Amino acid sequence: MKGYFMTGNEFQEYLKKSFMILDGATGTELIKRGMPSGVCPELWVYEHPEAICDIHNAYIAAGSNIVYAPTFGGNRCKLAEFGLADRLGEIVTSLVKITKNNAGSRALVFGDIAPTGKFIEPSGELDFDEAVAIFREAAQAMKDGGADGFAIETMMDLQEARAALLGVREAAPDLPVIVTMTFESSRRTLTGNTPEAALVTLQALGADAFGCNCSTGPEEMAQVIAALKPYARIPLIAKPNAGLPRLENGKTCFSMDAKMFASYGKILADAGASIFGGCCGTTPEHIAALAGNIRDIPFQYTPAEYRSVVSSASRICEIGKKFVVIGERINPTGKKAFQAELRSGSLDMAMDFALQQSEAGAGILDVNVGLSGIDEKETMRKLVAKLCRSTGEVLCIDSTDPATVEAALRLYPGRALLNSISAEKNRLEKVLPIAAKYGAMLIALPLTDDGIPSGADGRMAAVDRIIAEAARYGYCEKDICVDALIMAVASDNQAAWSALEVISRCSERGLHTVCGLSNISFGLPERSLVNRTFLGMALGRNLSMAIANPLFPELMSMVIAADSLLGRDEKMNRLLEFSEKQKSGGTSGQISSQRSFALSPVEAVKDAVLRGDSDRIESRLQAALDAGNSPEYLLNEVMIPAITEVGKKYEEKKFFLPQLISGAEAMSRGSAFLEPLLISGGSQPEKKAKFIIATVKGDIHDIGKNIVATVLKNYGFEVIDLGKDVPPEVIIDRALAEKADLIGLSALMTTTMGAMKDTVELARRRGLTSLKFIVGGAVVDKEFADSIGAVYAADPMSAVNAAEALIAQ
Repeated sequence: MKGYFMTGNEFQEYLKKSFMILDGATGTELIKRGMPSGVCPELWVYEHPEAICDIHNAYIAAGSNIVYAPTFGGNRCKLAEFGLADRLGEIVTSLVKITKNNAGSRALVFGDIAPTGKFIEPSGELDFDEAVAIFREAAQAMKDGGADGFAIETMMDLQEARAALLGVREAAPDLPVIVTMTFESSRRTLTGNTPEAALVTLQALGADAFGCNCSTGPEEMAQVIAALKPYARIPLIAKPNAGLPRLENGKTCFSMDAKMFASYGKILADAGASIFGGCCGTTPEHIAALAGNIRDIPFQYTPAEYRSVVSSASRICEIGKKFVVIGERINPTGKKAFQAELRSGSLDMAMDFALQQSEAGAGILDVNVGLSGIDEKETMRKLVAKLCRSTGEVLCIDSTDPATVEAALRLYPGRALLNSISAEKNRLEKVLPIAAKYGAMLIALPLTDDGIPSGADGRMAAVDRIIAEAARYGYCEKDICVDALIMAVASDNQAAWSALEVISRCSERGLHTVCGLSNISFGLPERSLVNRTFLGMALGRNLSMAIANPLFPELMSMVIAADSLLGRDEKMNRLLEFSEKQKSGGTSGQISSQRSFALSPVEAVKDAVLRGDSDRIESRLQAALDAGNSPEYLLNEVMIPAITEVGKKYEEKKFFLPQLISGAEAMSRGSAFLEPLLISGGSQPEKKAKFIIATVKGDIHDIGKNIVATVLKNYGFEVIDLGKDVPPEVIIDRALAEKADLIGLSALMTTTMGAMKDTVELARRRGLTSLKFIVGGAVVDKEFADSIGAVYAADPMSAVNAAEALIAQ
C-alpha cells in the first residue's frame, strides 16, 4: 500500500484484505510542542514544520498506515478568520508537501478537511454551491501538494459532509476519500442526522469509507458502528476519543490510558470497523497499543447484503421491507389552484400537500413542478429546500428536465429516488449520468424512443436496456425500481394485465416495482374502488411501491393489512396500532390530515410556529387579528405555547435542530410583527435577560456557539455575541458594561476547558456573585460544569431552558 498512487477503487480493494490504522489527536500534540493558544494552527505549523514531522514520525512508528496532513482548518472560511484566505494555496499545499516529504514511503498522507464553521443551505445561510466551491478549492490545494487521498472529518451536518465530498470529487475524482461524522450520545449529529441516513447518502455519493470520530469514547462508538454495519457496502471507520474529558489541576485529562483504549479494538472490529484511529485525548502511545491489539484480531471484511435504501437527512426508507406509498399530491397536473399558486411564486400549497401526506403515512414524497410559465429548475430548487427544512421525509425528484433534476439532486441532503430514467436515448445520455453523480436510486420507466411497448415482453426489453446502461455507471439491480407503466383500462382493457405481468416478471428476478396507481382508473366512475382493487391484485404479485394519494383512509388501511398478510409487518405491530385507533373511536392520520386546510385563523398561527413557516406567519397573524383576536392573546396564548411545544418536541427527539431553528425564527418574526400593535395598545412583549455568549480563549470553533446564540435570540433573549477565542477579562468587562444577567461559554477543544473555569473564577474575584454561567460544547459535561460552578447545557434547547430557569430564580 505504501508509497504509490492509489485510486479510490484500489483503496477499497486493499481494505478488503487488511485492517488500516489512522493517526491520533494532532491539536494536543502540537500544543505539547509549543503551539500557543489563539493562533492559526495551519500557519503555525507552516512556520514550525518540525513539530508536525515529529508528531507524524511518532504515529508512523506506532503503526499508523495513514497520517492526516495538518490542514484541518485549511478552508477559505477558517483561514479568513485570521486574514489568511488569500494565502490558502500557499499554506495548504505546503503543509501537504511537508507531510509527504516527511512520511516518504512509510505511510500515506491524506489531506484533512473539516467544517467551515457555517450552516449550509437548505438549513443554513451559506449557499450550497458556494460551500462545494470552498471545499473544492481546499482539496485542489491538497492535491497540488501531493495528497494520497482525503479525510473529511468531524462533520456535524450531513449537508456539509455532502458539500465536502462533492468538492473533493470535483477536484480529485480518482483519489480515495474517507468521511467521518460526529454523533452525540443520542446517536444523532448536532443537526439531527442519523448514522444510517448519513451512511446511505455518502456511500451512494461515492465515499470510499465512512464512520465516526470525536464526541464519544470507543464503547459508545462501537454501538454506532454496529448500527451502520447492516447497510455498509464500504469499510467502516472508528476514531474515538480516549474516553471522557475531565479537569485535573487546571489541565484537561481523559479517562482512558493507552491500554484501556486499545482493549476496545476487538469490540470495534466485532461491531464492523476495519479502519481504526484516535481522536481527542489519544497519543502515539494510544495508537501503538491499538495497533498491537488489532494485529492479534483475525481479519474479516464482508460488505453488507445490498439493500435498496433511500434517505433524507434524518431517516432511511428501505424498499421491499414494507410497502411504500409515494405521495403523489405535489404535482400540478390537473390541479388548477396549485398551478395558479406555482405561477404566482407561492409554494404554500405544496408545503400543505407535503405535510398532509407525511401525516397520512406516505413513506416518500414525489415532487413535480413541471408547468408552463414558470422556471421549473428554480421552483424545484426552492421547494426542495423548503421541504428539507420543514419535514424529514424522503423525496422522489420527478422531472423530465435534466437541469431541474441536477439542481434538485445536488441540493437534496440525502439519497433521493429519481422519477424516472426511461430507455429513451436522451434520458440515458443526459439524465442517467446526473443521477449517478449524486447517487440517486432510479425508477426505470419502460418507455423507448418508439413509444410505449404494447406488451410485457417489450417493456421488459426496455427495462433490460436501462439496467445495462445504468450498470456502466456503477448501478446494480437493487438500485433500480421498475415502473409497471400502468395505462388507463378505459382505453385499453388489457392495460391492467400488461402491468401485472411486468410486476410478476420483475418479482421473479428480484427487481423492485412501482406503479402510478391512479392511472388505471382514469376516465372511469368509482375510481377509488378500481384503484384499490388493482392495488390488491398488484400486491399479490409483490408490488413494492405505489405512487398514490395517501389521504384516502381505505387505501392506507389496505396497505397496512397487506403488509401484515405478506409478512412485512413484524409481529403485526402496525396492524395492531391501527386496530387500537379504530376501537378507541379515534380517526386515522389520513382523515385528520384531510382537514388540515380547514384550520381556524388561530390554529393557523400555531401551525406556522410549529412548522417553522416564517413565510406565512405574518399573513396568518393578520388573519387572526382580522377575526377579532387581540395581539396579546395571539402572543401569550397561541405563539408562546406553540414555541414551547417546539422545544418539547426537540427534547423528545421528534424535532431536530433545523426544525428548532425554523420554529424559533417563525416565532421571532411573528413577535416582531405584533410588537408595534402591542406597544400602541399599551403593552409590550416581555424583554428577557441580557445574555453574553462567547467561545473561550484559545478555542476557534464557533458553530455550536452560533447556533445557541441564534436560538436564544429567537426565544426573546438579548444576545451579545463576543465571538471566539475570547479572553476571560474581555468577557467579564463586557458583562459589567452591559449589566448582563447571564454568560454562556462554549469550548470544543479539551485544551480550552480550563478557560471556562478561569472566566468563572475571574467573575467571582470581581464580586459578581449573582452572575450566572451556562457552559456547553462537545468536550463539556455536567460533572465539569458543576465543578466550576456553572450550569451545563447539552444543546441549544437546554441552553434556553437553563437560561429561563436561572432568570426565574
